[in-house]
Amino acid sequence: MTEVTSQRAYRAPCPGCGAPVEFRSAQSTHAVCGYCQSTVVRDGDTLSRIGKMAELFNDFSPLQLQASGVYEGRNFTLVGRLQYKYAQGTWTEWYAVLDDGSTAFLSEDNGAYVFSRPSSLQRTVPPAENFRVGATTAINAKPFSVASNESVALLSAQGELPRLPTLGAPFAMVELRSADGDVLSVDYGTASTSGAPALSLGRSVLLEDLNLTGLRDESAKDESGRQFSCPNCGAPVEVTLAGSKSITCRSCNSIIDLTQGTGAALQHAIQDAPVAPLIALGSTGQLQGVQWQVVGFQHRMGEEPDDTDEQFGWDEYLLYNQKRGFTFLVDATDGWSVVKPVTGAPQFKTGGDSATYLKTTYRLQSSYRAETTYVAGEFYWQVQRGQKTFNRDFASGGALLSQEESPHEVTWSSGSKLDGDMVAKAFKLEGKKDLFKRADAKPLSASSGMGCGTIVIVVLVILLFLLLITRCSRCDPNVENCSSSSSARSSGGSYGGYSGGGGHK
Repeated sequence: MTEVTSQRAYRAPCPGCGAPVEFRSAQSTHAVCGYCQSTVVRDGDTLSRIGKMAELFNDFSPLQLQASGVYEGRNFTLVGRLQYKYAQGTWTEWYAVLDDGSTAFLSEDNGAYVFSRPSSLQRTVPPAENFRVGATTAINAKPFSVASNESVALLSAQGELPRLPTLGAPFAMVELRSADGDVLSVDYGTASTSGAPALSLGRSVLLEDLNLTGLRDESAKDESGRQFSCPNCGAPVEVTLAGSKSITCRSCNSIIDLTQGTGAALQHAIQDAPVAPLIALGSTGQLQGVQWQVVGFQHRMGEEPDDTDEQFGWDEYLLYNQKRGFTFLVDATDGWSVVKPVTGAPQFKTGGDSATYLKTTYRLQSSYRAETTYVAGEFYWQVQRGQKTFNRDFASGGALLSQEESPHEVTWSSGSKLDGDMVAKAFKLEGKKDLFKRADAKPLSASSGMGCGTIVIVVLVILLFLLLITRCSRCDPNVENCSSSSSARSSGGSYGGYSGGGGHK
């Protein structure tokens, strides 16, 4: 692979310690010395030290400086790294230099990656407060939906950088998404000389498609900081996923916040009334040709907007694959489904009864308030009991689409229905396949008559079902399905999990 040519590089001694500091791109204005962590600003051929950068938060990313890859036929090298913090955790942006001297960003968050290039608007960029989450706006004559509007801050930086917000100072970051998968980020923390915020436009990518070389050696990773004692009960807790931002203690069920690292003073929240998942954490299964591991579980409750007495529950399993990232396996009263957060923003108008995504029209099935009531395992967002969203579920035949809206973000997920027997077989639980049957079982044939015996059986089944759904959620998954709650409804629960953050901030 051809790397970025060295003839463009500029090297000078660090004004803090004298170690060499290199600039590969003429567009780079800042660098962080790899020896003394001095923040260095470049003015022509002169380097000036303007402070010291905070230590990096170890996110155990497979990426590292000097890793190289190919995007749309052009070679690139990662030369800088920015770590940001927002209410739900952290994310990373890698600064890349292409072989023609242009620059790009590879953003890493929520098990997803977005490759973006600097962009501009044909008009003045409005202030951040003008971007209302969920609203639609035209950007360069193309419709975009406002996916998030967050207050963020620079946590740390490394290497060569084209921009550098003030360390720790909060600023606005707005993310917009189009129906065809474009992601536009508006960064108000690194305004240009004209005062305009920095913009970048990109699309979702898979690491395996970038043909990356020079990744961090998995065998050389220091895992010593991934084991710690639970701050509530002292039991050992082990973090197994690279990007986990929350984990639960298996001994006391406390939720532990990992956003400040395992060496920090860990925050935790005690949760009682544990819910036993039907599929055990750590289980592996093959769905849709991909091998997945169950790494997280959450039980959620919903209620009708106009009827708070109408409540229903469902379970969500967070699945992980090293190359595919994260997806959700959803267990609702009306059936199983597998869904994944999407980068794009389907076309939908508030109050409408349909949404369009990738040229398919989905009809609105239900809308409701949702709340997370119990969690277990590891999560790539800062999960909490009591997290609330407003959800809308859409369907087109067996294809599903879900929207979840919080005060600062709107996320979409898409997927498809699964047969319960298929889920049981995937996780080698055929012996319990009766526990995987749901209300979406095939109906009785309309052409066949129903005799008295059949009617009696149907009535008994209905009575048994009504008895089960009145049971407390603290049930034994070896005996009954634990996803039932105080009442049931035909439309079931959410088709997608709460992501806690967009794929690119």
